[in-house]
Amino acid sequence: MGVFLPNITLLTIIFLVIGFGLVLLEMHIPGFGVPGIIGCICLILAVVLTAQNFGQALVMTLGILAVLGIMLGVVLTYFAKGKLFKPLILPYEQKKEHGYISSSDLDYLLGKKGIVITDLRPAGSVDIDGVKFDVISDGEYISKGTNVEIFKVSGVKLLVKKVKL
Repeated sequence: MGVFLPNITLLTIIFLVIGFGLVLLEMHIPGFGVPGIIGCICLILAVVLTAQNFGQALVMTLGILAVLGIMLGVVLTYFAKGKLFKPLILPYEQKKEHGYISSSDLDYLLGKKGIVITDLRPAGSVDIDGVKFDVISDGEYISKGTNVEIFKVSGVKLLVKKVKL
């Protein structure tokens, strides 16, 4: 055949089909595992067994990379729309009205009182209603066992100060 057209055999076709199939399987199963490695080996073997010179190997490799790119684009498109493997995408919204609380929505703790369970230097832990929270004091050292109150919530940071009961 020509300079850039490799002599494609049945063995080459088998290696290409198995290789693309295993790489496609790997695209559906996250991680770099056995199917992806074996698929890549099959694709490399198809090039090595078929190409008779560097030009043919380059053309075949670019063709294989193009097909893999198209396959990846199709897989990502279908994953984004949720048409494949729907369990990967949570179909429900977790709204505050249904009882879900974001880790950054800690405003409900404002004004709550608790007991310091580790020394605050200025960071440490406080027990509030039986729940341990990581807090920061207002700059001063507060020893274990001291009563404190949350006076400011800044994102996920809880700032506390000493209080007298």
